[in-house]
Amino acid sequence: MFSSNLYNLRKLNNMTQEELAERLEVSRQAIAKWESGETVPDLEKCRLLAEVFGVSLDDLANFNAEENMGLSVPPKGKHLFGIVKVGEKGQIVIPARARKTFEIKSGDSLVVLGDEAQGIALIKSRDFLALADLIRKGGQN
Repeated sequence: MFSSNLYNLRKLNNMTQEELAERLEVSRQAIAKWESGETVPDLEKCRLLAEVFGVSLDDLANFNAEENMGLSVPPKGKHLFGIVKVGEKGQIVIPARARKTFEIKSGDSLVVLGDEAQGIALIKSRDFLALADLIRKGGQN
């Protein structure tokens, strides 16, 4: 996965092997070997690659495009958790990985926000209320 992720990220960012090699202070041949899977970079170079492309080190190494609708490695902090179906009464099941990432547990209350141009967002109600309180207090000073 690393080699294909590296290749796809480089192409997505319109970089040549030479340009990437220059940024990492390695040879173009090193980049070619990494992309072919012949060799892998050391941990420090992997960290620099993740930084150059704005992705997490874990996603650079482990992201599987086939499991994620053929999409490329997402930017750091952005997630694609898959597709869910809406039930007859509007209910959805939040994927387990999303619940784990955002620490959503059974019984938590969520606020549903919407923007007709952007879509729907979910946020824990306590976080939303804390933000609203902070805004309200800021407006009184």
